[in-house]
Amino acid sequence: MTSPAPFTAADYRARMNRAAEDALAAGLAGLVVAPGPDMDWLTGYRPAAATERLTLLVLAVGREPVLIVPTLESGDVEKAPGGEALTLRDWRDGVDPYGLAAPLLADGGRFGVSDNAWALHLLGLSRALPSSSYVALSEALPMLRAVKDAAELERIAAAGASADATYEEIKKVTFAGRRESEVAKDLAGLLIGFGHSQVDFTVVGSGPNGADPHHEAGERVIGDGDTVVLDFGGLMHGYGSDTTRTVHVGEPDDEVRKVHAVVQEAQQAGCAAVRPGVACQEIDRAARAVIEEAGYGEYFIHRTGHGIGVTTHEPPYMIEGEEQPLVPGMCFSVEPGIYLPGRFGVRIEDIVTVTEDGGRRFNRTSRELAVVA
Repeated sequence: MTSPAPFTAADYRARMNRAAEDALAAGLAGLVVAPGPDMDWLTGYRPAAATERLTLLVLAVGREPVLIVPTLESGDVEKAPGGEALTLRDWRDGVDPYGLAAPLLADGGRFGVSDNAWALHLLGLSRALPSSSYVALSEALPMLRAVKDAAELERIAAAGASADATYEEIKKVTFAGRRESEVAKDLAGLLIGFGHSQVDFTVVGSGPNGADPHHEAGERVIGDGDTVVLDFGGLMHGYGSDTTRTVHVGEPDDEVRKVHAVVQEAQQAGCAAVRPGVACQEIDRAARAVIEEAGYGEYFIHRTGHGIGVTTHEPPYMIEGEEQPLVPGMCFSVEPGIYLPGRFGVRIEDIVTVTEDGGRRFNRTSRELAVVA
């Protein structure tokens, strides 16, 4: 499998410039970005671990992007893909890093701060800039990473194809008589084998465990007659995959077939509703209406979808009350489900991108109820 061309320093500079301009348009004095997915997307720099030592990207219109970083890690920044687009301000242990940051952030300004910033660091900035205020980046600029360019879409498509290949192979393994954790290990190995660099989750919910949408694969032994929810994904080329299919060990009874058919119809309705200009909540409404009409509304207990990109969960969210209109290039899951407590669950999930005239799925495996051994 051919790897996509890497992002360049020019790509990262363009992202940082756009982020600064978006911040200005939102009435912010600038952005302060801690290590995590936002910093990774903006700069290509991903510290080995976030620590008590302050690392902070400062962005504002009319200023060069500045990365405040501990001296002992400055060499790593220079090796990052976007490193040459950054001005480094390094600091040694014993120096007050918040005092170093203060001149870059006019006191009294309102700044967007990445959601995963440590309270320790935000409190340090507040002491150095007592008149400044902060707002979460996902609240101030929820669409910062939501609209993907062609290179990003290529990566998400590759991750989706890898997840699809994983599903096709997992259907061939034996389920009956094995623990959920064993099947989960198979899923993880297949994802890596088909090109993923990181596995984030492998949900294997058999029988009554399938009624828990985020069940962690456990030691329950899968039996003949079990419905099994398989939800798995991770990162490939830095971008996420996330797909769910429901299988059945042996021939399913009429009720399982009925519930699965309702979820399949709901998932199709959600995907069919995708087109530019439609509010995110309309995707949730379209899928939920099918399940409610079938009499299972109280058993659909989560939103219909979430955005995906450099993380597997990010804005936008397909949920009632989200009026953000869909824009070509947005990518998100459509994953309705029905969960019957103590009995079984069914979920079907594809990643979808908004096109100029509708939507396109990145997952193409059959959505029919598969029978496994």
